[in-house]
Amino acid sequence: MRKICVVTGTRAEYGLLKPVIKRIVEDEELQLLLYVTGAHLVPEFGLTYKEIENDGIPISRKIEMLLSSDTPCAVTKSMGVELLGIADALQEDVPDLIILLGDRYEILVAAMAAMLFRIPIAHIHGGETTIGAIDESIRHSITKMSQLHFATTEEYRKRIIQLGENPKRVFNTGALGVENIKQLKLLSKQELEKQMKFNLDGDVIMVTYHPVTLEGDLSIEEQVCALLEVIEKHAELKIIFTKANADAGGRVINKILDEFYKKNSERCIVVSSLGQLRYLSALRMCKVVVGNSSSGIIEAPSLGIPTINIGDRQTGRVRAESVIDCRYDAESIEKALRQSLSADMQAKAQKVVNPYEGQDTSRQIVKIIKEYMNKKCDMQKKFYDIPFENLEEGK
Repeated sequence: MRKICVVTGTRAEYGLLKPVIKRIVEDEELQLLLYVTGAHLVPEFGLTYKEIENDGIPISRKIEMLLSSDTPCAVTKSMGVELLGIADALQEDVPDLIILLGDRYEILVAAMAAMLFRIPIAHIHGGETTIGAIDESIRHSITKMSQLHFATTEEYRKRIIQLGENPKRVFNTGALGVENIKQLKLLSKQELEKQMKFNLDGDVIMVTYHPVTLEGDLSIEEQVCALLEVIEKHAELKIIFTKANADAGGRVINKILDEFYKKNSERCIVVSSLGQLRYLSALRMCKVVVGNSSSGIIEAPSLGIPTINIGDRQTGRVRAESVIDCRYDAESIEKALRQSLSADMQAKAQKVVNPYEGQDTSRQIVKIIKEYMNKKCDMQKKFYDIPFENLEEGK
């Protein structure tokens, strides 16, 4: 049996990885080692490791990070704590390969450890660009430490190759989030209302706003307050807020959302985590998704829902025509909200082609990983050079 290690640090990342994890569990030739870390283990972020347990998926190790604060100093120290735990786990378990998704600092730590242990890394969601977040640097760093790459669009596949990775190890498989929409049996309105204890009659919007770690002119507080200023004016709308992640500034956002809820509890709900099934089920019933989460770019178009993408956090990502970009200020957000709720945009969103759509994404990923492990794993990083005959020096 080949031991495949999967590392997850957040609710969203686990939701995306779940179909891959299930395929590993069901494969008679593979053994799953699931390492859970980061916000999963923090009460303030919902102790979302319990969602994994409720799914019946065995957790191999819980690796603490001591995320008691989200300042840059605290996050850096937490990464050090995680590195100690990951080192012990890898030394004892000796996995044959490690699967990592995305661009968060918890995942960077796991990549660093795997590289030093000479464990091959299969990286999902590489090659993307998010200019407004420090994740941009983390993502490309993980790419350079990885042996297999699973991109979500052809443009991202080419960018990974541009980073010097061998094209034979770079695959465009589409996005796991889109596969989840196709495969999951989503909850009915009545089931969701019962579970959330929230009435979904009328026009509902989903709001998810994360810290912009390389923010623009406005502070995090000013950005969130501008968004809430617009929402407060639209008394006809009901709002589902999902709280921010554990990046620096996340606690500031969550505190502001809690204060807004106290004044507007009759028409909004604030949740730490919905879980993948409830999140997608709720998203399907919304008129628009608002904020700066990647789900508005990647998943929402497949549900026929317009997206208001605020600010720079997702700048650079490939996007469907149903995504409306706007700035942080209230005037820009108001204009985008009116556009998103218009009959024309609602109709347009129903017809867009999602560039992140693939075919049997999780099956492709596991199949390619197995084929790779059946060969001699070459850990040498040979830089793949692209010809630049037409590139002028200094241009």
